Amino acid sequence: MSRSVLQPSQQKLAEKLTILNDRGVGMLTRLYNIKKACGDPKAKPSYLIDKNLESAVKFIVRKFPAVETRNNNLAQLQKEKSEILKNLALYYFTFVDVMEFKDHVCELLNTIDVCQVFFDITVNFDLTKNYLDLIITYTTLMILLSRIEERKAIIGLYNYAHEMTHGASDREYPRLGQMIVDYENPLKKMMEEFVPHSKSLSDALISLQMVYPRRNLSADQWRNAQLLSLISAPSTMLNPAQSDTMPCEYLSLDAMEKWIIFGFILCHGILNSDATALNLWKLALQSSSCLALFRDEVFHIHKAAEDLFVNIRGYNKRINDIRECKEAAVSHAGSMHRERRKFLRSALKELATVLSDQPGLLGPKALFVFMALSFARDEIIWLLRHADNMPKKSADDFIDKHIAELIFYMEELRAHVRKYGPVMQRYYVQYLSGFDAVVLNELVQNLSVCPEDESIIMSSFVNTMTSLSVKQVEDGEVFDFRGMRLDWFRLQAYTSVSKASLGLADHRELGKMMNTIIFHTKMVDSLVEMLVETSDLSIFCFYSRAFEKMFQQCLELPSQSRYSIAFPLLCTHFMSCTHELCPEERHHIGDRSLSLCNMFLDEMAKQARNLITDICTEQCTLSDQLLPKHCAKTISQAVNKKSKKQTGKKGEPEREKPGVESMRKNRLVVTNLDKLHTALSELCFSINYVPNMVVWEHTFTPREYLTSHLEIRFTKSIVGMTMYNQATQEIAKPSELLTSVRAYMTVLQSIENYVQIDITRVFNNVLLQQTQHLDSHGEPTITSLYTNWYLETLLRQVSNGHIAYFPAMKAFVNLPTENELTFNAEEYSDISEMRALSELLGPYGMKFLSESLMWHISSQVAELKKLVVENVEVLTQMRTSFDKPDQMAALFKRLSSVDSVAMNVYELSSAAGLPCEIDPALVVALSSQKSENISPEEEYKIACLLMVFVAVSLPTLASNVMSQYSPAIEGHCNNIHCLAKAINQIAAALFTIHKGSIEDRLKEFLALASSSLLKIGQETDKTTTRNRESVYLLLDMIVQESPFLTMDLLESCFPYVLLRNAYHAVYKQSVTSSA
Repeated sequence: MSRSVLQPSQQKLAEKLTILNDRGVGMLTRLYNIKKACGDPKAKPSYLIDKNLESAVKFIVRKFPAVETRNNNLAQLQKEKSEILKNLALYYFTFVDVMEFKDHVCELLNTIDVCQVFFDITVNFDLTKNYLDLIITYTTLMILLSRIEERKAIIGLYNYAHEMTHGASDREYPRLGQMIVDYENPLKKMMEEFVPHSKSLSDALISLQMVYPRRNLSADQWRNAQLLSLISAPSTMLNPAQSDTMPCEYLSLDAMEKWIIFGFILCHGILNSDATALNLWKLALQSSSCLALFRDEVFHIHKAAEDLFVNIRGYNKRINDIRECKEAAVSHAGSMHRERRKFLRSALKELATVLSDQPGLLGPKALFVFMALSFARDEIIWLLRHADNMPKKSADDFIDKHIAELIFYMEELRAHVRKYGPVMQRYYVQYLSGFDAVVLNELVQNLSVCPEDESIIMSSFVNTMTSLSVKQVEDGEVFDFRGMRLDWFRLQAYTSVSKASLGLADHRELGKMMNTIIFHTKMVDSLVEMLVETSDLSIFCFYSRAFEKMFQQCLELPSQSRYSIAFPLLCTHFMSCTHELCPEERHHIGDRSLSLCNMFLDEMAKQARNLITDICTEQCTLSDQLLPKHCAKTISQAVNKKSKKQTGKKGEPEREKPGVESMRKNRLVVTNLDKLHTALSELCFSINYVPNMVVWEHTFTPREYLTSHLEIRFTKSIVGMTMYNQATQEIAKPSELLTSVRAYMTVLQSIENYVQIDITRVFNNVLLQQTQHLDSHGEPTITSLYTNWYLETLLRQVSNGHIAYFPAMKAFVNLPTENELTFNAEEYSDISEMRALSELLGPYGMKFLSESLMWHISSQVAELKKLVVENVEVLTQMRTSFDKPDQMAALFKRLSSVDSVAMNVYELSSAAGLPCEIDPALVVALSSQKSENISPEEEYKIACLLMVFVAVSLPTLASNVMSQYSPAIEGHCNNIHCLAKAINQIAAALFTIHKGSIEDRLKEFLALASSSLLKIGQETDKTTTRNRESVYLLLDMIVQESPFLTMDLLESCFPYVLLRNAYHAVYKQSVTSSA
């Protein structure tokens, strides 16, 4: 679209504004990072804090920008010149880039003045906005540059190093040094610089006279106008939201205030001559106390403006205006913005609710969505900025405990736009082709003057829109209207210069129509960019402390915890604040977004876990009330009542029965459990809100955080509920632990009603680990705790004779002793407790318990084998002399440690294992004890002699006072009745290992045992034969337990009449004792 003669309109204003604005943001990003690096001792260039260079740096700064290389202070600099050149180049050339950017901006501003460009935000929106943005970017850049305290040191150091290396200063240094000096007070310098630009700048600013006041209204005015409400006028709900100034409706209030305040500082003369300008200026000064320069860098407007105007003659009125506005801002701005946030919370909630139910309304009411997002974004940024920069006395207006709710509804609206993008595309594709194209065509046809180039551009607009169809949306075609939007920007520049053939100032309707069309095109191809433009909150990345504080407040307030997911979702915004001119910060900002997102999700999961734990504790307490042990008192009261016995004091309160807590007489009474469930449901709503979120190409799944924490807490709770005390050796009964675990699991299962997590997976992971000796963290499990307790505590007391196994009760029972035990063995070893234990430990846990028990038994067998080796010669002779009583008696006297053999064997009574002929666990345990230095034949011989030793040791049990048989318990008081099972199982295991005949060895054992026991029938010493009859019964028990021995075989060795008489004697003695 070239013209034959170069016109001012061909200065490529649109292109230059676009490029310079983008480059300006990049330069701001680089300067910001330099400032932060210089303010951080860890990141600061080492040359600025090097003690050896301290004097050189001071000299350079003092002489700046002059260069004097012949100075003693610079000697150290000579040594490090190459390193300085290398390491400070990035900093130095960033400052050079700033200078070049300044040159380009000044050149463009001069061109705009020469062209006498017409500016009106309501007509040529893009041109005016980009012009004002460029001025603010330029101003901000120079202010930020002046805030880098080390700028002279960095530039000077680099230049001196360059001088020493190349013999001359860097070619950019003279201009750069002068710029640094000139802009010591940047605004003062720029006020002088902008005198020629005052006309253009003031025209652009005054065009905000309708837009800015309309945006800067109070919450009551918004409420009265029913702003953002879709349901206030049901009859117009389907009508498209229209405005003559579409892009101005969602224009950032923060940006407008920066334009007005900085703009009127730069062209301050207009404030004295134009009431409209003064009103805009005062309104902006009353709304804020500080402005965001860039990210978390702020500008205190009242003090800065007063300092600038105080030295200008005749500006006393303006200074008074500033002071009055400052008072108004301090007194009223906080409450005004607080009420706005309160209104926006309800307005956005209504909007999000209606749109989630009727997403089709996103088409006609898209403008409302972006207005709502922009308004809320401005209020949140205002609060964030002022919370750190306001006097403490008015702090209440700057602490908003409900900010999470507002952010949450913003995220909900953003989610609707992303989800229903195709709905919006369908609507606006039809709007552009069916309405906009027709209206624009009519406008173009009715233009009195329309030069060829402008006509071609506008015809291309009409053709582009007319060619659109819904089928393109259905086919998933990618739309791109960027070229059309750039052409409109160019056309604005062409038609806004003075002496333009087609002046946009004279055809305002065309400008307004095109602005509307541009908005419609963005609804088709730039929804993501629109979301960033209107609702980007990446600024939170630079207010980490305030961000975390807001999150903590949100979690602490039960009514707000359901909105806590908003904080991790905000972390997805962070990468949008990065710029391609400063790629080195991407990694830093990405890491910060990941760490904050991880921390927020982790804290939410912890809070939910703690609530669940509290509920579980309450439910376990309620479940505990139903345990059988608590019913004794109730039964006792019932019995006494029936027998009309008066027990206890009068007026004694009746004990509350379990379940009374569920009886409600008043709906308003809220129990602790109610509060916990409410808090949990609110928090779980947040955790369940999104299945996952992507932060810097990392996917986070909130539910997995909860699952992980539940697994860890469930593991700790199960172990904790055993109440194991190593000092006192106390532990919970298995049945009670099982009841508590079931109650815990019931609560955890109910979590599936709140959050879509697989709680069965949690159970499988945790309970399976509890069946092992150690869990995945190397911590002890209930398997290891109970195994240790049963082996080290219960069985040790069995060995000590304080506990006996009662076959009649199928349980271990405490025996009367001088020192009472701290636990009742029966309560830990009866059938119900064993069933509970096996259910808790599972097959793997019971296998571990069995193996540990077998290891204990095998160590006892090893001790017995040592005794056999000591007596091997005597036992060999006894093995073949069982039918020679005199010889047996003589050999018996030669045996050593006979008592130890009998005691060790009956300690093995727990080796029962599975009810099978040969216990496989015992076989494994004993086979692992084979000695390397002994041949298999010798091992077999020792096993045979072990059985002999046990057989000939049985008579010694008769002298033990505790060996008496009790019919009531169907066993002996000192557990020797367990010998029957122990002997059979050990024999079966030993001779399975050595591949001998179990039956033959047991027959041999029976012959030796019978011979030995018949011998004590002839003894006359009452002490030796004290419990002779009770010991006789062992033979019967051994045969009864054995699958290899028969009563016929016993009869051949030991007369049955003796057994019958023995039973008669022990039962008679039992009756006598009872009487």
